[in-house]
Amino acid sequence: MDSRKQPMTMNSDILKQYPGMNPEKADLLLSDAFEGFDRKIVVLDDDPTGTQTVHGINVYTGWSRDDIEQGFRDPGGIFYILTNSRSFQREETRSVHCEIGRIIAEVSRKAGKKYVIISRGDSTLRGHYPLETETLRRATEEAGSLIFDGEILCPFFPEGGRFTINDIHYVRYGDRLIPAGDTEFARDKSFGYLSSDLKEWCMEKYEGKLKKDQITTIPLELLQEGKVEEITRLLMQVRDFGKVIVNAVTYSDIKVFCASYMYALRQGKEFLFRSAAALPKVLGRIPDKPLLSGQELVAGECGTGGIVLVGSHVRKTTEQLEMLGKNMRSVHFIQFDQHRVLEDKGLLLEKQRVVEEAERFIARGRTVVVYTRRDRLDVEGDDPDKQLQIAVAISQALVGVIGDLKVRPRFVVAKGGITSSDVGTKALRIKKAAVAGQILPGIPVWITGEESKFPKLPFVIFPGNVGETDALLRVVEKLINQETGS
Repeated sequence: MDSRKQPMTMNSDILKQYPGMNPEKADLLLSDAFEGFDRKIVVLDDDPTGTQTVHGINVYTGWSRDDIEQGFRDPGGIFYILTNSRSFQREETRSVHCEIGRIIAEVSRKAGKKYVIISRGDSTLRGHYPLETETLRRATEEAGSLIFDGEILCPFFPEGGRFTINDIHYVRYGDRLIPAGDTEFARDKSFGYLSSDLKEWCMEKYEGKLKKDQITTIPLELLQEGKVEEITRLLMQVRDFGKVIVNAVTYSDIKVFCASYMYALRQGKEFLFRSAAALPKVLGRIPDKPLLSGQELVAGECGTGGIVLVGSHVRKTTEQLEMLGKNMRSVHFIQFDQHRVLEDKGLLLEKQRVVEEAERFIARGRTVVVYTRRDRLDVEGDDPDKQLQIAVAISQALVGVIGDLKVRPRFVVAKGGITSSDVGTKALRIKKAAVAGQILPGIPVWITGEESKFPKLPFVIFPGNVGETDALLRVVEKLINQETGS
């Protein structure tokens, strides 16, 4: 048993003690700091939920030289590359990030434009860390590009209830803030961890190869008071790829930090980022936008129904699915039995059955909800790669339901990170999509490209661990009823 003193659960009212700097003053600080900044921001997203704070930008589902060159040519200052690496095994993750890092460095040199890399990871700390950022560092430096002084860690994501206070990362459940290490996310079969303190979490993930004196903390008090010069001095002291932990409770905290980062950048410091979805929005200077309405996404009459695909198994998703079932009788529910993965050709036969039933109802104008069995499927052994293989096989069969559809649905909603990534890349065959915005906080909507299976289709990417209990119900109501309110 871990003998360290564990952080305590807190009432979420404590957030009121950290109101943050006045937003207008924080915006002014940031604008001043950004003067003269001319780099392309490249966000590598380990699943498509990372676009949950942005709009008006492009996301590429490949990382060929052509894709990355096109991203550098995009008129905006930021673009996303969907790696889907959270569903990869370690060696594939290493190979992909080595290739991407090398190509980014080469394209940057050819274009004569410097860059910033953000490795967008899960706000509940799951994913291939530090493998991804260490690989990116080596690949870019070996390509003769930037030399990185440090790595900035910022899992803050208020839309999903993720806050960092005194280096402890919290996940909000109702009126409680639960230390991340005490949540179901920390027990993930592939990416589990023990520590809620981000200093200890870093050392845990580095398996003894990282020392505490290599970690710099940005105190919340400095951020809340707008102490840009003091924060910049802390950043200037980072070297040898040391870690920088950013505490944050409000978006103003992130703006103050990004202003400080800009001043450090001007003085020659270089950093990689490992962050959740909030920081790319601020660093990319993407303004707020009202939530999307149903009418914006599904305009006019449409004779077919939509499809909702639920693959995530976290508790929040199950509660949202139950709420949808109790309150929306007009949709048709179909259970997908993923336990048939243990049978010979079981998943194939199950997919065929579900496709036939879904098509009948969609063609009649009914929206269908396809969901996996809620009871957990545990496989013998603790091999994380084997667990990941089984999860990927199930996901491929599940998203094949949409991939095999012959009738065009009114919309597609995918629930869960791996599920939504596979729906986008494999079922809908998206190469490039436009991020329209968010239908609810933290829930992005892509508009599929002309090359996709169903061009110009609204594709709602619904993270498994985001939203209140009624969030899935509200999303489906918006899309079916074409509500105008946000």
